[in-house]
Amino acid sequence: MGSSTGWFHWALLSAVFAALTAIFAKIGLEGVNSDLATLVRTAVIIVVLSFFVVLTGKWSNPLALSPRTWIFLVLSGLATGASWVCYFRALKIGDASKVAPVDKLSLLLVAVFAVIFLGERPSLREWAGIALVGAGVLVLGFKR
Repeated sequence: MGSSTGWFHWALLSAVFAALTAIFAKIGLEGVNSDLATLVRTAVIIVVLSFFVVLTGKWSNPLALSPRTWIFLVLSGLATGASWVCYFRALKIGDASKVAPVDKLSLLLVAVFAVIFLGERPSLREWAGIALVGAGVLVLGFKR
């Protein structure tokens, strides 16, 4: 799985690509229905990931996965699809610089859900950082 800090590098790259996603999507949504744009984006992801999995030799029979794995991967896929539809609709009508930070309220929600469902216990320092993100979302969300 990598070193104990290896996750951080991947998370930083994820943040960079997520930021580019917002910018590219906002530009690409001009004159296009947000749901159609989400479908096109999803098709691109399917093609790219399919090639990546095959080319890196990671392909295995998905039918061999356990029923529990299937249930949670399907639920994750449904949540991802709902998130993308909502995100693209928000980007269509709002500024990327406002939509993306509010979308990151998911950070606070992940922490809460991880405590409830996964039994994780963030440290006081981690909760402080999470709370700051939540406070930032509230500052952005309220108009003067």
